[in-house]
Amino acid sequence: MIRAALRDLLKKKREKREQERGVRQQDLRQQGLNKGGTKGAAVSVGRASMNQQPSMNKSAGQPSSSTSISRTTGRAGPPAASAQKCSFAEPPNAKNVKQMLLDWCRAKTEPYEGVDIQNFSSSWKDGIAFCALVHRFFPDAFEYSTLNPYKPKDNFQLAFSTAERLAGCPPLLDAEDLVRMKEPDWKCVYTYIQEFYRCLVEKGLVKTKKRP
Repeated sequence: MIRAALRDLLKKKREKREQERGVRQQDLRQQGLNKGGTKGAAVSVGRASMNQQPSMNKSAGQPSSSTSISRTTGRAGPPAASAQKCSFAEPPNAKNVKQMLLDWCRAKTEPYEGVDIQNFSSSWKDGIAFCALVHRFFPDAFEYSTLNPYKPKDNFQLAFSTAERLAGCPPLLDAEDLVRMKEPDWKCVYTYIQEFYRCLVEKGLVKTKKRP
């Protein structure tokens, strides 16, 4: 009886140890799986981040992104400044419109001495052409014969202030900037003359069916 009881007791202890060993092995396997999963996730994240690097321009070897990147700081640099102060997008018939407006200016200033408009740049550099064009529509505003071509700043200021006061034309050009230039930027002059023409049309001083 005692021996049988001892055998049963030993058998139960052996079974308990094996059961505990099995549970321990199962826990170790589970921990191994968890570590492997974390490592796999890290690898996946690493691969994803590599796939998200900026695409390179094959011809130039530079990132295709339009934002400039500083090599020293790694920060996005400011966009490049436009080289043209008065740049604008020309419509398809811009050449025809430009020529029509140039011809209009030439016709309106033809009677004025010292004015010979051939373009929208050098022909306006002394300010006399601006004054002649404004004087043609507002002859009582100032005495044209007293103007001095060697004082371009005074001529610019007189023309722009008169056009603003009597025609409502905003002073898009600055006399100080114009006198510092060798000759005016034709896009700036062209834009100003367009605006002056529009103001004259609104006031009924120019009759036209088609705005240049």
